[in-house]
Amino acid sequence: MLKHAEAKFFFPHWRIFQQIVSSNCQSNGFWMKMALLYSIVSQAAEWTDPLLFLRVCAAGLVAVVTVWTVRLLVCHAWYTHRLSRFNKPQTHSWLLGHMGQMQSTEEGLLQVDDLVQTYKHSCSWFLGPFYHLVRVFHPDYVKPLLMASANITVKDELIYGHLRPWLGQSLLLSSGEKWFRKRRLLTPAFHFEILKNYAAIFNSSTNTMHEKWRHLAAEGNKNLEMFDHVTLMTLDSLLKCAFSHSSNCQESTSDYVAAIVELSDLIIDRRLKILHHWDWIYWKTQQGKQFKQALNVVHRFTREVVQKRRALIDQQRETGVQSSHTKTPKRNKDFVDILLLSKDEDGHGLTDEEILAEANTFMFAGHDTTASAICWTLYNLANHAHYQEKCRQEVMELMKGRDEHEIEWEDLSNLPFTTMCIRESLRLHSPVQAVTRKYTQDMQLPGDLTVPEGAICLVSIYGTHHNPVVWTNPHEFNPLRFDPTNKESHSSHAFIPFSSGPRNCIGQKFAMAELRVVVALTLLRFRLTLGVNPELGSKSGRVRRLPQLVLRAEGGLWLELEPLLDE
Repeated sequence: MLKHAEAKFFFPHWRIFQQIVSSNCQSNGFWMKMALLYSIVSQAAEWTDPLLFLRVCAAGLVAVVTVWTVRLLVCHAWYTHRLSRFNKPQTHSWLLGHMGQMQSTEEGLLQVDDLVQTYKHSCSWFLGPFYHLVRVFHPDYVKPLLMASANITVKDELIYGHLRPWLGQSLLLSSGEKWFRKRRLLTPAFHFEILKNYAAIFNSSTNTMHEKWRHLAAEGNKNLEMFDHVTLMTLDSLLKCAFSHSSNCQESTSDYVAAIVELSDLIIDRRLKILHHWDWIYWKTQQGKQFKQALNVVHRFTREVVQKRRALIDQQRETGVQSSHTKTPKRNKDFVDILLLSKDEDGHGLTDEEILAEANTFMFAGHDTTASAICWTLYNLANHAHYQEKCRQEVMELMKGRDEHEIEWEDLSNLPFTTMCIRESLRLHSPVQAVTRKYTQDMQLPGDLTVPEGAICLVSIYGTHHNPVVWTNPHEFNPLRFDPTNKESHSSHAFIPFSSGPRNCIGQKFAMAELRVVVALTLLRFRLTLGVNPELGSKSGRVRRLPQLVLRAEGGLWLELEPLLDE
């Protein structure tokens, strides 16, 4: 019990805590009110009686924990009631919900298949009293969520919060007016006139990878793990497209590239450990310290590039007249150039910190997703020799009569069957398995269902792409689904590998261009068959999928590559 002197000081503030407990779950002022406790303790620190000071601090801590716990349980009960009309898979308990049931493994994907078979379109999901989700996996339920106005759409902290230290307030993570402004400023960076210049880079990076493969094959090593090679190739491409930087990372080590790979792995590890979701715990762990070290490497590299490029652009502006008479070869604009030169309607551009965030996001979002899409496309074609041969014949026909085998921008529209195979692979093995959203108002779904404001909406790309109500034989690889002459029609939101709506992937045309270049050149130069995982000693025909930040394969994705003598 508090003594009289302590109670006289402390209890006048108790009404604040009562108001907090009774306040609506959506109140944004909770932590502001909690700051009052800090004020109380700060005043207590001026007392001369150390025992009294400690007792007041202890009472304050108990009050914080009590109020936080009560409010958490009240919110949990409120969301449980609001989501009661949704089907709910069996839980461990009312409090724990589905904690521990969401797995980033092959079994986790099979679990989604079971949910789709059982509930057809949606279900509710609780991760303890902390996170309240609605999982949707039918186009009719996906559409109103993804097509909602960007004004009411927010990226939640469960999936995206761990990216903020790396990506800052970038387009991927921002909302409201900040998002609108950045989307307008970044859209020109993905105009086809800019993307055309990147085709040569895609060819060059792919050529480097293929040279490595030829050397390995000549040494008798034709059995290769795809993700290791293709991820380095996409990083090589992105560094050239984003920064005009030749890292040579496919043939030698790069601290920057190693740091990006490490950050991705650490984010996956953090997501799986619920206690690490709180920053004040995570930054004290060994993994948190490793994250900060890798983050320093990535941010330092990007910041130096941005600052040097801004200085160069400013210098060129000052000496514009003189430089117009020089014979310096003109360099194509890269991603950073475009960001530095972009202006909004008021004539304001992006700050260095904003450009840093967007450049880091371009590297993060562009390398792993595209690498996953390339690897799974090659795997599916290795697993279906007749489709592989049909793609190869299409590419050979395109290259007929050319001295150099390079895929040009104009060629991309002349690879219809190869594109169909890529799209089917994106359906069957979508790099990103789900996207999540929160909304600042209640969202109406078919069947008179309502997602309450603040709940997390998990749009299952995997579930939608494998929903038997939507796709016939959804687990089979059949590129003819995407034949333009195919009479079978699908909802506009049945195929969403790049999400959809106002917050869809801004770089999807970039990704599709790189995919077509890499796949076409690979089929032109190599015949692909299923390889052998050395650890398992078996063919990779039945791989165990590994849904992490992107879809990978347990133990890697092994293919055997036979060089073709005549390209």
